[in-house]
Amino acid sequence: MRLDGPESDNVEDRRRQGGFRGGFRGGLPGGLGGGRRGGGLAVGGLGGVALLLLFLFLGIDPSMLLDDGSGPNPYQTQQTRQATPDEEASRRFVAQVLGETEQVWREQFSRVGRQYQDPTLVLYTGGTQSGCGGAQAQVGPFYCPADQKVYIDLDFMAALQQRLGAPGDFASAYIIAHEVGHHVQNQLGILQLAQRMQSRSDQEDANAIQVRVELQADCFAGLWAKRANDARQILESGDVEEGLNAAAAVGDDRLQREAGHRVQPESFTHGSSAERVRWFRIGLERGDLVACNTFAGLPSGGTP
Repeated sequence: MRLDGPESDNVEDRRRQGGFRGGFRGGLPGGLGGGRRGGGLAVGGLGGVALLLLFLFLGIDPSMLLDDGSGPNPYQTQQTRQATPDEEASRRFVAQVLGETEQVWREQFSRVGRQYQDPTLVLYTGGTQSGCGGAQAQVGPFYCPADQKVYIDLDFMAALQQRLGAPGDFASAYIIAHEVGHHVQNQLGILQLAQRMQSRSDQEDANAIQVRVELQADCFAGLWAKRANDARQILESGDVEEGLNAAAAVGDDRLQREAGHRVQPESFTHGSSAERVRWFRIGLERGDLVACNTFAGLPSGGTP
């Protein structure tokens, strides 16, 4: 990726704060590469792929895996240390990607007479506190509508990418853009609409609605990439392939097969690999909000 634009001021870096660090990391070094292709960690020790099915990778609401925030805070800051060069490089990369999303979404909202409110992106290590409760890295990257923040443990995200075979700087940018896509949905009232629809549905139908939410966030990620590239030529050779590979890697069917389970479409909450690739590609080729209406055809709705 070619990231020459300004960094966003909306990155909250909690990685230098002491406190809970989580059992997974075990002192893993590094972070995302600052614009390098293939940036990220080459890390083993994740255990079986079946573990991935416990993570809400690229999810919007990890409430099933979060505490209610009512007990003592295990993520209480105890000390602050100086950032390492790798941490600073990864912070800069994230801030530049987030800055690109801000430029695109401000313009898109302006076109429909709306004002875009920038989200905050929280970088943390091991665990932290969110508006949705206490979050651990194993939850995966997520967006919390309650505080309108995106939460990412970069070490854990890089390890997941390595395990899933989806490395690369644009693959990382796709993950960030997907989570920002959930913020866009929140701003437009789409998340609220989906929640109302789910409240009137059985579990299988509720899962199907959630799939549409996730596929739309994939489409929004593609829309962002197209608009940013049209304006500032951020994409380099191989970037699109990295994004498509990342979208395919986190399809529900692929994760279920890699875990040694039978593929169960009724249990999908994010969509199949083919669906995720298709909607990311639609956003990437069309660059249009209307084209990302994954809710079209539902009896009760469509997007606002």
